[in-house]
Amino acid sequence: MRPKSPQGKRPTLADVAARAGVSTALVSIVMRGAEGASEASRERVLRAAREIGYRPDARARLLRSSRSRLLGVQFGLQHPFHADLVEALYTAADQAGYQLALSAVAATRSEEQATDGLLADRCEALILLGPQATAARLAHLAEHLPVVSVARRLRPSLPGVEVVRTADEEGARQAVGHLVALGHTAIAHIDGGRAPGAADRRRGYRSAMRHHGLTENLLPGGLTEEHGAAAARAVLGAPRRPTAVMAFNDRCATGVLDAFLRAGVRVPDDISVVGFDDSHLARLAHINLTTVGQDVPSLAQLAVNRALARLGGEDAPAGETVVAPHLVIRGTTGKAPVPGQ
Repeated sequence: MRPKSPQGKRPTLADVAARAGVSTALVSIVMRGAEGASEASRERVLRAAREIGYRPDARARLLRSSRSRLLGVQFGLQHPFHADLVEALYTAADQAGYQLALSAVAATRSEEQATDGLLADRCEALILLGPQATAARLAHLAEHLPVVSVARRLRPSLPGVEVVRTADEEGARQAVGHLVALGHTAIAHIDGGRAPGAADRRRGYRSAMRHHGLTENLLPGGLTEEHGAAAARAVLGAPRRPTAVMAFNDRCATGVLDAFLRAGVRVPDDISVVGFDDSHLARLAHINLTTVGQDVPSLAQLAVNRALARLGGEDAPAGETVVAPHLVIRGTTGKAPVPGQ
């Protein structure tokens, strides 16, 4: 059994010092990795710390200093794509010697509450994933610390806010082009409404359909599985059913697949489905979703780089960095069905 501190509480520097038979000052030197301790003393202190389960409180040490070395990340709790981005942001931040402070947006927690929590943690910069806050709110935040918006297009004149996003319009064109190459001419798009990226994906779908001389079929939708299922039911009830559906994102596409499965509609034999994001959800074997992939490692690295450049004193106007998407073909798309067969 691991020995506990004398008080039975979380071990302290004093507990380590007592265990090792040295001064608290020496323990502090060792834990900070500073010079002034012999190799034998250092090993003695570290061994004592392991024996009583002592772990340095990195957050407290940072908050006592003039720099927190924290990057605040606001993310949507229900978005699989955001989870992928957060994982990549951890890697990028760690390589730069920074830590992440996470604050979630949920049905019962607003974006303002999420960002206020990050500000209270003394984060040095904010990385906002798919923010839906007003431009005025984002500009206000940028007056106080560097702000990077990921996966949302913002007007170029918005002062102080860096933007890192995918070329959503191009991604939608790739999806339509893939379906056309498979022989589909009746292609519906389940719209994302006012969600970040929705306008660009809608624009890309429309331009691609016009390019191929096809009639547009825009269906109301949104970000969630429920939105996708509702749109799929509308597709099933339509007099002329499309042979392919391009959903706003992977969550929406998953709802489409579920509704089709319950209705006995075969994917892709009867109808093809394409998502957007290439989140970990799309890669599950039982979903196996054809989707437009966003380059998550590049988005995360660029977001951290832009935040650190601002922290380093870069005085160039805030800009926009756009990352190319890529089509990921899996099992939910196939050749257009032949009428009557």
